Amino acid sequence: MKRRPRRSLPATLVALVLLAASVLVAITAVQMLLHEHAWLSYDRAARALHELRWTDTAVLVAGVVAAVLGLLLFLCALVPGARTVLPLATDDTAIDSGASRRSYRSTLRAAAADVDGVSNAKLKVKARSVKAVVRTRRTNPAGLAETVEDSLAHRLDQIAPARRPTVKIKLKAVRSQ
Repeated sequence: MKRRPRRSLPATLVALVLLAASVLVAITAVQMLLHEHAWLSYDRAARALHELRWTDTAVLVAGVVAAVLGLLLFLCALVPGARTVLPLATDDTAIDSGASRRSYRSTLRAAAADVDGVSNAKLKVKARSVKAVVRTRRTNPAGLAETVEDSLAHRLDQIAPARRPTVKIKLKAVRSQ
């Protein structure tokens, strides 16, 4: 189970731009049918486009912008995003199971925060690593990083991910030694 995010932001932006252009054209068409003053003058737009040449700078710039936007949208569609559901280890059955990245992170954060001496823990969960920034108010934080790492390792044993991430701990002491 490797669920990936949807590409909803690029799709929404393209849809909104196309909707705005369609609404503008529809309003202009209705105004022309009712013989009212149109927001966009068809004659003026046709005259301006007819006067353009392929060698004009405006045509080159518009072409480059359209090509870059098209390439960006194409890359957004092709490049996979970060997994939203991380696969868990499977047993002999053919059932796939997974945990959402958010619940994975909050479970590990709770395990790190339960260690005595930890005042705050922030985690970043990636596909192959878990980075934890742990804050403590202890004046002597010796051994605290190893205890947090053991706690996270124990919780990872309970979760049983398909690929066990490496755990990196960064300890920040609030008080000076």
